[in-house]
Amino acid sequence: MRPILSAATGFLLIAGQAALAQTAPSAADIVNSLKPSSGQLSSPTRGIRPAVPARAGTANAAAPSVNLTVNFASGSAALTPSAKHTLDALGNALTSNALSAYRFRIEGHTDTVGTRDANQALSQQRAEAVAAYLEKKFAIQAAKLEAVGVGEDDLLVPTPDQTAEPRNRRVKIVNLGA
Repeated sequence: MRPILSAATGFLLIAGQAALAQTAPSAADIVNSLKPSSGQLSSPTRGIRPAVPARAGTANAAAPSVNLTVNFASGSAALTPSAKHTLDALGNALTSNALSAYRFRIEGHTDTVGTRDANQALSQQRAEAVAAYLEKKFAIQAAKLEAVGVGEDDLLVPTPDQTAEPRNRRVKIVNLGA
């Protein structure tokens, strides 16, 4: 009986780790998403840098970005342990040689539950919590991070008002350039 119990425990441990790995991309995955491609860096003239990507909520296909599921306590900007796990991968990516020269916008997003004003304020608090965590744990300069609350605008999954959709409660990281 013990070998069966031990095997089952081992399977659950591996399954739990796999589930955590699926929800949190690796630092390498994040680097690949945020690193500008060679076409985004090339210019027909020397000495001119690419334009700074547009602000939150506006289209700009040239800005490398990544959506991350950063879990918060419901209605709160307090980071959960799984949020910190995701942000650790993000912090490692942002401090890598491939990305350390760039600035980033941290966009906080919410679902449509609650009022528009409350969601706007909450998304700003969440974006600021992410920036503060990265600044403190990874010594990323505050000037390299721009925290922006988007609220329930720019939904990842379109939903009607008062719909709890976890995929809309996310943080988007956008490379703003050097």
